[in-house]
Amino acid sequence: MPDHADIAVIGAGAAGLFAAIWAARTLRAADSDASVVAFDGAKTLGAKILVAGGGRCNVTHHAVDESAYASGAGSSRNAIKNVLRRFDVPKTIAFFEEFGVTLKREDTGKLFPTTDDAHTILDALLLAAREARAELVHPWRVDRVERIENGFAIHRQQGSMGARKHGSDGEVVIANRLILATGGKALPRSGSDGHGYTFAKALGHTITDTFPALVPLILSDEGSGRLIKDLSGLTLPAAIELHSGTGKKLVSFTNSTLCTHFGLSGPGVLDISRYYTHARTSDPSASLTLNWLPGMTLESADAFLAEAHKSTVLRRLAEKLPERLARALITAAAIDPAAQLGNVKRDLRRDLARRLVATPLPVTGDRGYTFAEVTAGGVPLSELHLDTMESRLCPNLHLCGEICDVDGRIGGFNFQWAWASGFTAGTAAANSLQ
Repeated sequence: MPDHADIAVIGAGAAGLFAAIWAARTLRAADSDASVVAFDGAKTLGAKILVAGGGRCNVTHHAVDESAYASGAGSSRNAIKNVLRRFDVPKTIAFFEEFGVTLKREDTGKLFPTTDDAHTILDALLLAAREARAELVHPWRVDRVERIENGFAIHRQQGSMGARKHGSDGEVVIANRLILATGGKALPRSGSDGHGYTFAKALGHTITDTFPALVPLILSDEGSGRLIKDLSGLTLPAAIELHSGTGKKLVSFTNSTLCTHFGLSGPGVLDISRYYTHARTSDPSASLTLNWLPGMTLESADAFLAEAHKSTVLRRLAEKLPERLARALITAAAIDPAAQLGNVKRDLRRDLARRLVATPLPVTGDRGYTFAEVTAGGVPLSELHLDTMESRLCPNLHLCGEICDVDGRIGGFNFQWAWASGFTAGTAAANSLQ
């Protein structure tokens, strides 16, 4: 006889672990002996948790609301809000405090463990799972899922390692309730290869277009692309703006920006990357510009230059920018860095001002899922009951985390989605058994 689970969770990342923890907690609070089993193909759990925030794990953000998230058709911000309110930031802080983890808020609003070590977060989650008696089975890679009478048959991939401790060959598990928390395609070395979308489709769901989000951008070797690559290693605050083909500003992000040997990275760049990719699907002429002087316009930048007519060009720009960048922009504008601004022709000065506030970014692509922090696209929230994260198309199936068509800005927002959606799916699946 194959093994059985009252609630099976496929995927034991942030959302899957949280779903398993809260499903098991809810059952134990009701004095139920029903089983919760989470399956994951990884030999060691928590790879994404351990690399998040540079290995410190940015658990959440001090101010989380639906405006920090993007989605495709069928996943409105109001729908996202409905899920987020079920497990908010104070509840996240309180949960980790239960296991001795204190969080600190940095100037950016990000919340990290005071240990500055992501292992602190993973250890707390694993301890919570053990205490709630949620069983974690890994490495046990799921190959396919099928709907059967009164439940689901979960088939292990042939040749994958790992088996249940208590007896069977572990090839098939029958579950009464199923939670899909398989993640998306980002950071495939962690085990996220998009296979969960196949499960969702097999159970009746649609998948919106998926693409890398929070991903560094690659620039061409020509023009301003070459200029930025030659500044590799330079980091400074800058504003990245997305414009439609007609020139309308669609969205902008101001944050730390990093020039690299391939193009651009840093929080602002990562945040805007998904909007750029999405915009290009319907408007191939959509483009990005970079403002090296956030808050300044063409007119104010030109005035900043013109009013210092006795200063040299380099000295004036060095008041606002690193000298290395200032020299590069001045050279690109074909101006002598030692020239007094009063002697620079108006059209050359205006061209320099334009480069300061609207350097065109010749994007040729991005660094793909290997370097992306999250996946855009997935199962639309319109196909789920938001109060339970249960499928509207397949009863007793719940979904949570990155498999849903929801992606947040950098800064802990995607973790907060994992906690909120995992909590909602886990508690609802447990309550449905009672």
